[in-house]
Amino acid sequence: MPFQTRIGAVLHERYEIERIIGQGGYGFIYLAQDQRLAGRKCAVKQVSYDPTFPPAMLQEARDQFMREATVLARLDHPNLPKVSDFFSIEDNDFLVMDYVPGDDLRALLAKAENSGKFLQESEVLGWALQIGDALTYLHNQDPPILHRDIKPSNIKLTPSGLVKLVDFGLVKLLAPGEVTITIMQGQGTALYTPLEQYGGESSHTDARADIYAFACTLYHLLTNSPPANVRDRFLNPESLAAPRMLNPAISPKVEEAILWGMALHPNDRPKDVREFIKALTGESTSRLRQLSSHSGSSNNGQLGSAEIRLAWIAAGLTFLSLFLTIIHNL
Repeated sequence: MPFQTRIGAVLHERYEIERIIGQGGYGFIYLAQDQRLAGRKCAVKQVSYDPTFPPAMLQEARDQFMREATVLARLDHPNLPKVSDFFSIEDNDFLVMDYVPGDDLRALLAKAENSGKFLQESEVLGWALQIGDALTYLHNQDPPILHRDIKPSNIKLTPSGLVKLVDFGLVKLLAPGEVTITIMQGQGTALYTPLEQYGGESSHTDARADIYAFACTLYHLLTNSPPANVRDRFLNPESLAAPRMLNPAISPKVEEAILWGMALHPNDRPKDVREFIKALTGESTSRLRQLSSHSGSSNNGQLGSAEIRLAWIAAGLTFLSLFLTIIHNL
C-alpha cells in the first residue's frame, strides 16, 4: 500500500496538505495550500514505488519521474493544469500543479445517467475540441508526449466552461530509441486502453493510443455505457455496440468518427488528433480514411510522376545541347 502523507503536514516547507482528492496504485493526490502564495491552492501528486523493486529498477523509475517532471513543468496550455514544482522526500516523489476546480466528466455523466438522460452531442463535441487541442499540443512536443490515461474522470470542467485534461501520472515521453519503463506510467484504465498499450516495454505506442482512449471516452459520454474492453473486443468483435444503438440522437458522422478512433489496430485509426477532430466535426470519415490509408502510396505515385517529368526534361536539354553543338560546328 502506498505511503500516505499526514493531513496538515507541510511538504517541502511550502505545501500544507488539506485533504485527499485522488488515489491510485501509485499513491495519492492532495489538495494543498501554498504557504508562500496566500490563497493559492494546488494539487500535490505523490508517487510511491514498490519497495520490492531491485535497486537499479527503482533508481531508473525515479530518474524517469525527474525527466518527465522537468518536461511537464515547461508545458503551457489553457486546457492543461500548469505544473509548478516537483521534489522528493525520502522514498516518495511529488509533483505540484494547479488545482482545477469543478466536476470531472465522470460526475456529469453519472448525473445524466441518474436522470435517465444523455449528455447533449453539441456539448460533448465542444469539450472534444478543447481536449483535442490539448492532445495536439502534447503530441507536437519534442519529444512527443502521450497522456496514456484519457478517460472521463481525468477531464475536468471548470465553472467558466473550460475543460482541463488532468492527471499526468501516465505520461510517456517518446524519445527516439529510448525504452521507457512502465513503473510510473502503468497501463491506463482497462476500458479506455488500446491493445498495443498492454505490451509493456517491447510494445510501440504513439499518438494513436491516445486517440483510441479519446474515442472511447466520447463513446462513454454520449451513450451512458462504457465501451467493451479491448481484449473482449479482440475475442468477440460483436461485443462493442454501435453508439447509435444505445443513443439514436447521436449523429451518423459522430458515430462513424468514434468507431474509427476505436479501431483495434493503430493503422486503422486516424493518423493524428487533427484528423480525428475533422471527422467528428463533419468531414467525411470515409474520405479521411481513404486519404490516410493511401497517403503513402499516393506520395510514392507523385514521386514517380515527378521523376518521369524530370527524366523527359533532362532528355530534352541533352538533345538541345547536342543540337546546338552540331549547329556551332557547321
